[in-house]
Amino acid sequence: MESQSVLLRVNGPVVFASNMGMAGLGEQVDVGDEKLTGEIIALENDVATIQVYEDTIGLKPGEPVSACGEPLSVWLGPGILRSIYDGIQRPLQKLYEYSGTFLERGLSTPGIDLEKRWPFTPVKQAGSAIVDLSVLGEVPETELITHRVMVPRGITGSLTWIAEAGEYTVTDVIAKVATADGEREISMLHKWPIRKPRPIAKRLAPRIPVITGQRVIDFLFPAARGGACAIPGGFGTGKTVTQHQLAKWSDVDMIVYIGCGERGNEMTQVLEEFPVLKDPRSGKPIMERTALIANTSNMPVTAREASIYTGITMAEYYRDMGYHVAIMADSTSRWAEALREISGRLEQMPAEEGYPAYLASRIGEVYERAGRSEIVDSDGSKREGSVTIIGAVSPPGGDFSEPVVTHTKRFVRTFWGLDRDLASARHFPSIHWNTSYSEYDVSAWYAEHVDLPWAELRERAKALLKEDEQLQNIVKLIGADALPDKQRITIESARLVKEAFLQQAAFSEVDSYCPLEKQLAMIDIILTFHSLALQASADGQPVHKIVSSPLVEEIHRMKEAIPAAEMERFVDLKRRIEAELKG
Repeated sequence: MESQSVLLRVNGPVVFASNMGMAGLGEQVDVGDEKLTGEIIALENDVATIQVYEDTIGLKPGEPVSACGEPLSVWLGPGILRSIYDGIQRPLQKLYEYSGTFLERGLSTPGIDLEKRWPFTPVKQAGSAIVDLSVLGEVPETELITHRVMVPRGITGSLTWIAEAGEYTVTDVIAKVATADGEREISMLHKWPIRKPRPIAKRLAPRIPVITGQRVIDFLFPAARGGACAIPGGFGTGKTVTQHQLAKWSDVDMIVYIGCGERGNEMTQVLEEFPVLKDPRSGKPIMERTALIANTSNMPVTAREASIYTGITMAEYYRDMGYHVAIMADSTSRWAEALREISGRLEQMPAEEGYPAYLASRIGEVYERAGRSEIVDSDGSKREGSVTIIGAVSPPGGDFSEPVVTHTKRFVRTFWGLDRDLASARHFPSIHWNTSYSEYDVSAWYAEHVDLPWAELRERAKALLKEDEQLQNIVKLIGADALPDKQRITIESARLVKEAFLQQAAFSEVDSYCPLEKQLAMIDIILTFHSLALQASADGQPVHKIVSSPLVEEIHRMKEAIPAAEMERFVDLKRRIEAELKG
């Protein structure tokens, strides 16, 4: 008779169980009398090391442990959008209905409602050739997103039967496929291991920008579809508000927001705001295209570690449907701290600042799951999808030299560094123009889609800001009045770039979102003023007269005073600047 697997010892969220020789690494297990969810992370002979995704207080040696026969996985199918999950995809609303405000341990409920009936419309006919990820039918999951029911990975053959249009649950069989191994039944529901990236058959270059409506991002440091981006910054520098802006305004099809180890009050703000927030393009609630994962700092540390993988797996699923998905992970520092705590429990040799030696490879695993891909259906039709990962980093004391920021910079190509001095001066977004960068080449897209020369204007603006940085060191020593006229104009023009262009009000109805056309018109006016002011000074006009002109005040106010619908007013302002400075 086979011996029962039991707990040997408990070390916080890490427990050890005997007689687990038949289980596999990464397998999901039920731990203790309350059947707490866990995952095997190490096997030595028949002793398994298990990280438990719930509070382990009260567990004791001798309690039973049972393997589930499958890895820790995400439920995939209609019903993910509009949901609020914990770190291992348990719907928090369902858990609340079962146990009230304070969640009981051991509660288990599917990540998707198995009873709800969805209107299914087939798009394939019996007899069609089928490959994996072929779209069999469509389900209106929300008013904004149509769920494309796909053939699961690894199934290829001929479609022998498909359900008629009607309402079905996610577990009902909606198609049958004849494969080389026999007939396979397909439903709208399947699972995917969270730590296994969904394959990409054809990866596309990240050359299309994600338009966010935030000037400092779109103009100076653009993100690309399928790209990896980081927002590092100390406490109070605006990481969360910046991510909220990106979630609200980015031109992506859907958002996966992961609150990973953040304070409960911040996550509460997200949970209260997102359900009532309106999608600016459609006017519908933004939750119609959003999935939230809430794993606050007082929740089990191991679930925090899993939450990133849970969110990315859901995003990859919608990418395969042909949607562009953005992941907001707030914050990856808390996720790294979870790795550090688990590593300590495992008595592993610590590396820099106590983080495990494999911190860099784990960060790489996360960001390398970003990507833009092309999927080819069995009928030859193509669809494009992407996963863009935007991770906030919270370095202690705002120190960008600490390990999480340092390793993150190795794997991201867009780095939006938040500056404490800018935040203290109420300059938001506090993305500093001298510490941030973007390595994505999206110039061809800009050249095709906008009239003004984005690449040229960007280089001129960056050169102006760089020259201003050098002059500011001199100003601190001798004062601005002692500078030559040319340099005084440079400082004034750079101030216009920083205050009239890069500074943006997240809570302003006019300025919260700035279309590309307006962005380029604004920077073109500032750079035109700069070049004409230099020429006017060289021709003998006094500097104080140039910088005190009423037109300078108009430039300061144009972001709020001129709506995007009145672009002709920018043309008029530029004409008046030229007339005054040339005259």
